[in-house]
Amino acid sequence: MGQEMFNALLLPLLFSMVAGSYAYLRFPERRPRVLLTLVLFQLVGAYGHTSQPDTSLFGLLTLHLLVVVTWLAHYLQTPQGRLRPERVRGE
Repeated sequence: MGQEMFNALLLPLLFSMVAGSYAYLRFPERRPRVLLTLVLFQLVGAYGHTSQPDTSLFGLLTLHLLVVVTWLAHYLQTPQGRLRPERVRGE
């Protein structure tokens, strides 16, 4: 029965990891909002796991959590005043 929840959350969580990593690396000024979105996806997945537990869903959530914690630790270790201006649009 938990396989249904895994099937329902597989693509959103994979998209969250890929698109969140891209947005985190490409747009440094949007990092707080990207991290909030990743944490919210994690909470949705955690709710799905509590409603229909499954080991494959747990593994996917663990992988997603690894991505979230990695980007969060990187964000907390980066001095906020010294963000590298990677893509500054000039006029």
